[in-house]
Amino acid sequence: MLRQIIDRPAAGERGVTLHAADPAAFHRRLSYFNRHRLAVAMPHDDWQDDIAQELEMRQAEGAWIESERAAIADWAAEAPTDPDGFVAWFEALNENGPGQGDALFPWLAEEARRDEIKWFITQEVAGEAGFDDLVAMTQIKMPPRAKMELANNYWDEMGRGNLKGMHGPMLDALAQTLQIRPTIEATAWESLALANTMVAFATTRRYAYHSVGALGVVELTAPGRTKLVAQGLRRLGFSNKERMYFDLHAVLDVKHSKDWNSEVLWPLVAERPESARFIAEGALMRLSCGARCFARYRRHLWGAPLMEAAE
Repeated sequence: MLRQIIDRPAAGERGVTLHAADPAAFHRRLSYFNRHRLAVAMPHDDWQDDIAQELEMRQAEGAWIESERAAIADWAAEAPTDPDGFVAWFEALNENGPGQGDALFPWLAEEARRDEIKWFITQEVAGEAGFDDLVAMTQIKMPPRAKMELANNYWDEMGRGNLKGMHGPMLDALAQTLQIRPTIEATAWESLALANTMVAFATTRRYAYHSVGALGVVELTAPGRTKLVAQGLRRLGFSNKERMYFDLHAVLDVKHSKDWNSEVLWPLVAERPESARFIAEGALMRLSCGARCFARYRRHLWGAPLMEAAE
């Protein structure tokens, strides 16, 4: 079953080679693989073939992640290994991290037309890996203090037990309003790469600290961007309900970030100082993925001449 979904030419090549040769094809394949491996399934007769194909894809995924780690290794190595110093370094990424202050978001707030903001949200929906599920997978076997905060974060994502308060369906409701039906084939590879990175971190225990860093930096940097997207939706006449996902994250993620930094990052680095490097790598890799997305979005929405003039 899995072979039918992800089999493509050169399926057994190393991920870094495939990514360098054709990143769009690589991330489409990896996206199909992730969709299949995370789906709720039932027993079937060709499960051994699935495992063989999974080995190929996990090897390719791992080689690609390692190449991305190498690209930011020197920057991540600058992160302090004492908890106070590390948290200060981490929080500074909100100002100096890749993609921060991108001109795309003021433009979405002030100038984007409905069709343009629809295209942007289509890419965002397609690249959404499911924050609640990522947190749930990341918390496995974490130390108690960090695990408790991850649980609190997950519970907020789940609407604290209220179906109408779940965050994921809020974004789905906006997608329905805009009649968005994202497909892997029609999504920018940069957006697929962002989701693939987050899934790789959360599903692979050797990248558990990377996942902590990547999820934490989303909480840190999202409020400013989501506030501007909400402003654009408000300008275009979207209702409070339709804007709720972005309005909520513009406020709630500020608290989430504060708690994540004090209750997850601080104790993890205090207990295992060597983890600072890997948390930093995860944060920088997630921000770099976002920066690539923003650049791609600007190329699509603005066109090269306007983009160059703005930069």
